[in-house]
Amino acid sequence: MHIPLNEFEQHIDETILKRGLAYFKSGAVTDVTEISNGEYEAVVSGTEEYTVQLTIKNNAVTTHNCDCPYDMGPVCKHIVAVIFHLQQEELDLNQPATKTPKKKKTKSVHQQIKDLLKDISHQELMDFVLENSKKDKKFKNYFLASFGHLSQHQSKAFYKQQIHSILNTAAGRDGFIGWSDMKYVAKATEPFLANAEQFLAKNNFENVFYISTALLEEMIEAIQYSDDSNGNLGYFIESAMELLSNVANDKISATLKKEIFEYCISTFKQKLFKGWDWHLEMLEIAGDLIDNESDIDLILDCLASVNGEYEKEHAQSIILDLLRQHKTPKEVESFINKHISNSDIRTKEIEKAFNDKNFERAIALAKDGITCDEKDKPGLVKEWVDWLLKIALTQHDTPKIIEYARFRLIDNFHPEQDYYQILKEHIDAKKWHPFLEEIIKEITPKNRWTYTDLIRKIYIKEEWWDRLFLMLKQNLSLENIKQNEQYLAKDYTPELIELYSERITNYVERFMGRNHYQTACVYLRNMKKLGGNEQVDELITLFRKKYPQRKALMEELNDI
Repeated sequence: MHIPLNEFEQHIDETILKRGLAYFKSGAVTDVTEISNGEYEAVVSGTEEYTVQLTIKNNAVTTHNCDCPYDMGPVCKHIVAVIFHLQQEELDLNQPATKTPKKKKTKSVHQQIKDLLKDISHQELMDFVLENSKKDKKFKNYFLASFGHLSQHQSKAFYKQQIHSILNTAAGRDGFIGWSDMKYVAKATEPFLANAEQFLAKNNFENVFYISTALLEEMIEAIQYSDDSNGNLGYFIESAMELLSNVANDKISATLKKEIFEYCISTFKQKLFKGWDWHLEMLEIAGDLIDNESDIDLILDCLASVNGEYEKEHAQSIILDLLRQHKTPKEVESFINKHISNSDIRTKEIEKAFNDKNFERAIALAKDGITCDEKDKPGLVKEWVDWLLKIALTQHDTPKIIEYARFRLIDNFHPEQDYYQILKEHIDAKKWHPFLEEIIKEITPKNRWTYTDLIRKIYIKEEWWDRLFLMLKQNLSLENIKQNEQYLAKDYTPELIELYSERITNYVERFMGRNHYQTACVYLRNMKKLGGNEQVDELITLFRKKYPQRKALMEELNDI
């Protein structure tokens, strides 16, 4: 995550931002060292001590790392605390006890380890690994995952045992892997993927097959007793599927080819991945390994057994790909006509017709899609209109371009193109503003609020700052002020400061608690950036006089 220092508060989740500020203010950031130009290392004390590493280039944090277990987002509170430490003078946070670190000759932890390894004997290192493998299961598992591939006895069972041991260690006594334990699972399992990539590069396909299938089977089972809200297990399954697919598409022996084909069919019939996309993806991999007619029929029989609307449509798309590769054009055409209501098949047919410049067929398919899906699948209608727009642009059909782009601009669900720009390029300049006024008039009654994202974007694109300011005043909130100040600051700085003042006063009156006070102080800093120092001082004086009993508020105001 790239974080500009001059506006880092706007790039970080508000909750994490507040926690990081609280850590900084409590003096938790210690041992800050500039290892080399722009590279920092610091210790942050919390429930434990954690090491944070940052790289700063061109006034932005370009890399950051913390060894804490937090994995709910790109940045943890410890990293934020160090950023606040480094920016304390610019933010005027009044922390005389701590100063921005000067460059020291202290070695980083990484360099210290490298130096130690030069001095430790081979026997001492062996003894250390053996002793800690006995005492620490996590250390043992990580060591085996990293170097187990050097063993002469690799097999799927060999890798499954290692992966199972990692999962079993993470599960603990209650047999459940919580999200906080997932970081260990991810770290300990990652070497298997790295090793598999090395085997793949060396054409050792058999070991890639062993590792990928071991990961698939162990991870899909672990999902049943894990909190995988961060998607770690899903990541390993997806990676294993990709490895298996890469092997299937490489030049492998006939024996391994047959083994992988039979594995894919077997896992499908056993319903190992039932309920997941991987269930049908196994048959797609099998499709890359077809050797004869009986293989095709076996896959087609499996696909014909699929139930459920979504899985059926996915299965139909796989069937069509197989028919294209292995059956006659007549069989392909018959299947397409029978299943054209399948959106994937329709999309592929429109795309094929478009690429073949058969625009008449592409238009007919798109319009039929609109008729077919407008009642139950309105999201797909936008997709078919996008195709009609693409065709109109290719054919330079200006009236159709305006018709379709206007529809998609107003009904802006998952925009595929810049409809605003397309319209501006195809509408006469004299008619442009009246055209926009019609759109604004059409949109406004449909919405409960006048503060619609599309109208706001129109005002910004056209630089109608007076109308944007009026919209803001009609839909006033601290968040809306912050969202629009970059556009309005040039012409409406005094007004923005006044609006901030009113809303912050109301906010502090309505809400209590340190988190709310920190939020109010963020907006007070925004006022200062706009040049409202005097008004900020007046608010601080007012709050101190009106709420002297709110100690947390008084503390937060000290840092403005």
